[in-house]
Amino acid sequence: MTITQATTIMDDFLIRAAVAGLAVAILAGPLGCLVVWRRMAFFGATLAHSALLGLALGLALNINLTVGLIAVCAAIAMLLVVAEGRRGITTDTLLSILAHAGLAAGLIALVFVKGVRVDLMGYLFGDILAVSMGDVGVIVAVSAAGLAALGVLWRPLIRIAVHEEMAAVEGVPVVAVRIGFMVLLAVVVAVALKIVGVLLVTALLVTPAAAARRLSATPESMAVFAAIIGAISVLGGIGASVAWDLPAGAAIVCIAAVIFLLALALPARTAVSGRKGA
Repeated sequence: MTITQATTIMDDFLIRAAVAGLAVAILAGPLGCLVVWRRMAFFGATLAHSALLGLALGLALNINLTVGLIAVCAAIAMLLVVAEGRRGITTDTLLSILAHAGLAAGLIALVFVKGVRVDLMGYLFGDILAVSMGDVGVIVAVSAAGLAALGVLWRPLIRIAVHEEMAAVEGVPVVAVRIGFMVLLAVVVAVALKIVGVLLVTALLVTPAAAARRLSATPESMAVFAAIIGAISVLGGIGASVAWDLPAGAAIVCIAAVIFLLALALPARTAVSGRKGA
């Protein structure tokens, strides 16, 4: 292989990684803002831990792994909507049970998937530099559809985040909007696993949004800043991974954390906040 051929191959996989990472960051930024406003970071972690079960399902049924991940994450989201109103169990307890049960079930299910070698470390910590053209196509398509859906749900979600009971009185279909939001969150978690992995995906949702909160005076500006910070983190993480042979997913999260720390040093704009609903 010539130097020119090697350079072309490297350029190709860097372009694929950048496109996939930017697609996820642009959707994760606004959704992460809603996660921060509604104090739902643990819910994102629950979906991420349960995603290994989706991986096993995709391998067992020989379907696209992203499709399997989205299906299981969406099912977990729906289960939470149904179960969180039950008496006798708090939401944080339910989330803890679902997170660890989903992770354990996924690990057990992978044992029974015969004849397929699974890069478990890649799914735990992400492997953005290994995304294929098929992965990129699925991630871009899912992210575009997610942005379109978020555009429809944005104002109702803002009203629910501010005051859920008042939003219901004003005619917002609270249950339907909450289900839509949780399914969108499940979609982001599923497509982001290839980027930062099961153990770091919640950080990609929460950290850029938390940094953007310090820089923003309106919900819309916070969403834009969160997407920009996520994009900078992705590109910076890919660059650091190539330059210093670092794990790409970990590098992305570390850069987002550094930006958050820098944002803390700046004077805060008028606070953008929401109040968690029931």
